[in-house]
Amino acid sequence: MRCSVVILNWNGEQTLRQFLPSVLQHTQVPDVEIVVADNGSTDSSLEYLRTQPVRVIALDKNYGFAGGYNHAIEQVDAEYTVLLNSDVEVTEHWLDAMLEYMDAHPQTLAAQPKVLSWHSKQQFDSGEIPAIRFEHAGAAGGLMDILGYPYCRGRLMSHVEEDHGQYDQVTPIFWATGACLLVRTCIYKGLGGLDARFFAHQEEIDLCWRIWRIKNDELRIKNCSEELIQNSKFKIVCLPKATVYHVGGGTLGYENPRKTFLNFRNNLLMLRKNLPASRLWWVMLVRFFLDYLAALQMLVTGQKANAKAVFEARCAYHKMANGRSQSELKDGAERLMDNGSNSPEGVQYPIAKRPISHSEASNTPYPLPITKRSIVWDFYVRGKRK
Repeated sequence: MRCSVVILNWNGEQTLRQFLPSVLQHTQVPDVEIVVADNGSTDSSLEYLRTQPVRVIALDKNYGFAGGYNHAIEQVDAEYTVLLNSDVEVTEHWLDAMLEYMDAHPQTLAAQPKVLSWHSKQQFDSGEIPAIRFEHAGAAGGLMDILGYPYCRGRLMSHVEEDHGQYDQVTPIFWATGACLLVRTCIYKGLGGLDARFFAHQEEIDLCWRIWRIKNDELRIKNCSEELIQNSKFKIVCLPKATVYHVGGGTLGYENPRKTFLNFRNNLLMLRKNLPASRLWWVMLVRFFLDYLAALQMLVTGQKANAKAVFEARCAYHKMANGRSQSELKDGAERLMDNGSNSPEGVQYPIAKRPISHSEASNTPYPLPITKRSIVWDFYVRGKRK
């Protein structure tokens, strides 16, 4: 099999009915299968899927975004895998363009298309706005600032740009969005897939960071040729010739306290895992003050639940860093995380009682496509929006 397009679903029958037809219509590529992994849905998703020309993988419970994809991709045997959100509308030749590039550039290990806002497209089509905006999660490729804050070409903090072709060049990026992530399957499986401890949010950034570390850190990759690893120069790219439209916030809205909790906690986990020890201490020191400053800002603007989520996120991070079991980390935001003792065999970072330690990161500084500027300073002090 050349490629498997894997869509993860959880109680999303209506979303599947709306967006799966575009995937079926525009993915007429030889030797490509469309796989829908159901994350233990309790609605009628499975009944609907069994009427569609897709391969269905029915998981026994909700393993979250990260764990769900890991369980599903363990059952995939293809050269490439696409992680595609269920609320994504694809366009004609979206997959052809990405596969052609990956075939021609073996040094590229992962890629994403240009991701535009589905809601903005509806407004543009109805004449309400003059141009379509990028989507918050991914836009034209993800980057990271010196303090570990992720941002995108086309999206800085909360400001999202209009698409006027300003990012229509194939460009190396730091991370590719999990809304539509194309990756060589041997790389995904060799790295252990997404870290199931994250449950959801920023797990794709952690995976991409580990992809960048493959050669620099000499991370061991199973089932991948040494030539592929050694030739990896521009490991992750954005391919704007391929375009998709993403709804975004389908599972958790952008102002949802649970989303706030996961974003703050997972960002700290990711930094602890991947930053060289020489940088980790001072980045964490600065982030300590900035995180609590963000919580204070939320508090004074009436976002009490989000402010509480920041405090809970930092507490959960410290518990995980100190080796507490996952069951002890059930947060107050409706106990989001699941026990990962059922993680598929071979996953590099199982959940069960495994602390996030400095040993997971290299002690040797290595080159990374991380900007030396702070987007917090640029956005809030300098007023930069692009």
